[in-house]
Amino acid sequence: MAIFRGDGGAGDSNTDATISAVTAQADIATTKASDAAASAVDAANSATTATTKAAEASTSATNAANSATGVAAYATAAENSATAAASSETNAASSETSAASSATGAASSATAAASSATSAAASATAAAAELSTAALKANNLSDLASASTARTNLGLGTAATTAATDYATAAQGAKADTALQSNSTLNADNMTTGTLNGGTY
Repeated sequence: MAIFRGDGGAGDSNTDATISAVTAQADIATTKASDAAASAVDAANSATTATTKAAEASTSATNAANSATGVAAYATAAENSATAAASSETNAASSETSAASSATGAASSATAAASSATSAAASATAAAAELSTAALKANNLSDLASASTARTNLGLGTAATTAATDYATAAQGAKADTALQSNSTLNADNMTTGTLNGGTY
């Protein structure tokens, strides 16, 4: 046992208690300092993580904005395509209507051409009949001319004059029939080439 040497001396119970308390507090302080350092490290790590997360969030927000812009562009493109498709459908319907009208017009033209061809054939037939009649008249005129000459030679003046007049009249008729035949033939040719009286069909 230590010898008491006064307050603060070796073996003083007050001094030993204070040393113990100070030592305990130092241990606590050391522990707290270690805890504080660890907390500081954790805080720094958390701050780094937070900064990283903030950067990732910013990147995600940018990507989302770009995606939204892309979606809007696709929507606009889709709308434009729909409008173009509607216009194409309208144009196709108009073209179909025009084609139907053209087909109807072509059918009408074909019918008119067939009618014109029939008329031309009838005209040609009539012209052939007129030509045959004209040929017959020409033969009759020849006979009449011979008779007129014979009458003149016999001195039958009045009869000869009358025969000559008939001959001239018949000759004019033959010329008219010949002109009709020419016109009919021309009309038939024109029908073949697609023209009639200056027009087309």
